[in-house]
Amino acid sequence: MSTRVAIVTGAGSGIGQAVAEALAQAGQHVVVADRQGEQGQRVAQAIGGQFVEVDLAQRDDCRRLVDTTLAHYGRVDIVVNNAGFQHIDPIEDFPEDTWERLLAVMLTAPFLLIKYTWPTMKAQGWGRVVNIGSVHSLRASPFKAGYISAKHGLLGLTRTAALEGAPYGITVNTICPAYVRTPLVEHQIADQSRTRGIPAEEVIEQVMLAPAAIKRLVEPGEVADLVLYLCSDSARSVTGADWTIDLGWTAH
Repeated sequence: MSTRVAIVTGAGSGIGQAVAEALAQAGQHVVVADRQGEQGQRVAQAIGGQFVEVDLAQRDDCRRLVDTTLAHYGRVDIVVNNAGFQHIDPIEDFPEDTWERLLAVMLTAPFLLIKYTWPTMKAQGWGRVVNIGSVHSLRASPFKAGYISAKHGLLGLTRTAALEGAPYGITVNTICPAYVRTPLVEHQIADQSRTRGIPAEEVIEQVMLAPAAIKRLVEPGEVADLVLYLCSDSARSVTGADWTIDLGWTAH
C-alpha cells in the first residue's frame, strides 16, 4: 500500500483504535480524531500519528478536523467514519436531545467529513471512505431507535457517495459488524438488562449472540483487517457495498 493520509474518527478506543493502529502499521499517516483527549493522545503517540480533539456533533469541529489535516499533510486520502455511541430506551422514553446527538455524530458527521474531503480526493483522483456501520445497518432491534436510524442512514449515504465518487477514483463502502468486543458493547450490557428485565450475565448469550451462528463477539482487529483491504488498490473495483462481519446473523 502506498503511503496515504488517513483520518479515523473515534480512534481513542475500540474499533477506531484498532483501525488507526493497523493503518499506521501499514505505513500510513494517521490522524486520530476523538472526543476523549487523553485516550486519543495516547493512541496517536503510540502509532506516531497526529491527534485532533473534536466533538463530531459540532459542524465547526468537523470542518476543523479536515482543515487541520490538510494544513499538516497537504492531503487526505482515507476517511474512516467510526465514531459513535449507543443509547437504549423504548421509543416513548427516548430522550429527544439524545436522538439528535446520535444522528449528528453517526450520520451528519460522516456526511460532513465526506463533503469536506471530497474536493482533495477528486483533485488527486484517488480516495477511500470506509463507514463503520453495524449489523443494525441491515437489521433492527428494539429500544435502539436512534442508533439504528443513524446506521440505516449511513448505508444510504455510502451508496450515494459511491455513485458520485466512482468517476474520480473514490470508493465508499460500509462495514457492518455484529457485536464487537469494545467499550461501547460492554457498556450496553447493563442497559440491555434494564430494558429487557433479564440479569446482566444473560445479556451476551440471550441478546447479543442469540441471532449469530458463530457464538462469540467480533474482535476489533477483524474489522481493521477489512478496512485495510478496502483502502488498498486491490479494492479499487469495490464500492457502494455493505460488508458484513456478522457471525452469520443476516444469513437467517
